[in-house]
Amino acid sequence: MAAQPSDRELLSLLAQLTLDEKISMLGGRNFWETAQVSDGPNGARGADFFNGKTAACFPASVSLAATFNHEIARRIGVALGQETQTKGAYVLLGPTVCPHRSPLGGRNFESFSEDPVLAGELASEYVLGLQSERVGATVKHLAANEQETRRFSVDETISDRALREIYLRPFEIVVKKSDPWCIMTSYNKINGKYIDNQSTFVKDILRNEWGFNGLVMTDWGSA
Repeated sequence: MAAQPSDRELLSLLAQLTLDEKISMLGGRNFWETAQVSDGPNGARGADFFNGKTAACFPASVSLAATFNHEIARRIGVALGQETQTKGAYVLLGPTVCPHRSPLGGRNFESFSEDPVLAGELASEYVLGLQSERVGATVKHLAANEQETRRFSVDETISDRALREIYLRPFEIVVKKSDPWCIMTSYNKINGKYIDNQSTFVKDILRNEWGFNGLVMTDWGSA
């Protein structure tokens, strides 16, 4: 496993970036491309939306969760890290850890399970494997992004207990066990407010309570 960079090394690297370079890491270049980020829930697609470089296809996370196998999850993370670098990228937009809440969920295949603990445990191994290759994981989508229908605007009404025990639990496990470099927020509202427009999730819980000090990015096109 490659050594993780120290805080001093990261701060030194950050100091070498220009303001424009820092901004380029926080937003999209166009409707699809970003600067040195690769998308793909079961492979590293690269920056091209059409006719891009070929990519290895790995089992989707729902299949991975069915194995209950920590070692396999980490090995897939390692392989994805190596594959991501062949696309010239050092951040992968995954894994997705939102629990399955309906069999009609259009993106259930790219998340792990209806069990938030299983999702968190296997995603942690995936992240550890990926980041051992010095490729940053982006754990998504925080939080309660369980449906495609109206996912840009739906307002999820969720009790505090359900939030803690179901919707936030896999994120908490991954943050505390594998220290991902990035977290992506979701489009939807929770209890009347968009995720990005309230301090509860990013500041109070993610930063202050769980101690996450990595990059928080919005989902594509989100304000």
